[in-house]
Amino acid sequence: MKLNTINKVGRSDFVNMGPIQLRQPIPTQRIDNIDPFILLHHYGPYDISEQNNPFDFGPHPHRGFEPITFLVEGEQLHRDSLGNESVVKAGDVQWTTAGRGIIHSEAPTKEFVQKGGTLEGIQLWLNLPSEKKMMPANYQHVKNEDFRVVSSEDNKVNIQIIAGELEGVYGRIQTQTPVNAFMIDIKAGGTYSIKVPNSHQSTVYLLKGNVLINDSEILKLNNNQLIQFNQDGEGFSIEANETSKLLFISGEPINEPVKTYGPYVMNTQTEIMEAMRDYQMGKMGFLAP
Repeated sequence: MKLNTINKVGRSDFVNMGPIQLRQPIPTQRIDNIDPFILLHHYGPYDISEQNNPFDFGPHPHRGFEPITFLVEGEQLHRDSLGNESVVKAGDVQWTTAGRGIIHSEAPTKEFVQKGGTLEGIQLWLNLPSEKKMMPANYQHVKNEDFRVVSSEDNKVNIQIIAGELEGVYGRIQTQTPVNAFMIDIKAGGTYSIKVPNSHQSTVYLLKGNVLINDSEILKLNNNQLIQFNQDGEGFSIEANETSKLLFISGEPINEPVKTYGPYVMNTQTEIMEAMRDYQMGKMGFLAP
């Protein structure tokens, strides 16, 4: 397999967001976005208790993209203006298509706060093309045990297929655009080569551990943690130096202008103003605190 060459290597430094600190590998000064992916936040691990619960985001709107949560540890309650209410647990994925507008809230469940524990996850913003930005909102929640998994022969590598396809195995999430999303767990000494469609922009992000990518670039915590690949090969290779977890995402570029403001991702500044007006007028629904 011809390996994709590496375009950029990025850090995952901490930024402040309200009362919490989290890692933000996209966007940075070096990597603005990886079309169609607009933002990647890696939050936690936080020690949650009744005395310490900073990760409580009350009702807020979104429009024009898909906010996605990959929960690594802990337990979160999701509520939205479509009437959905679900408890998202470790390994679960919630995939929200904001479309023309949705209001949702996320917070650790009361039970989780009372017993205490560790909360960690990934929040990913996936852009929608202009013709789908005003589609009806939708919500998908798939449990950890319901995802299909591709494993290496020695079982040192397990790849959870969340969306898209790998080796004829398909994800449970229905996507609006051609996208792959895999969560990769790999034990020390494990190796694997992952095929990537050459029509996709692709990136791999390290959540924990230490891995070698394409026999040339080491990813480890508090150092370089993200690689953006060029579209000039058939995939990439991973070798784990220690037990590691990575998120792989790829998608066909949308190649459209992007205007963002707070929780909105549109094509023009006028559309941003319309989103703000529609939210204030209640056109995105209602969700009680």
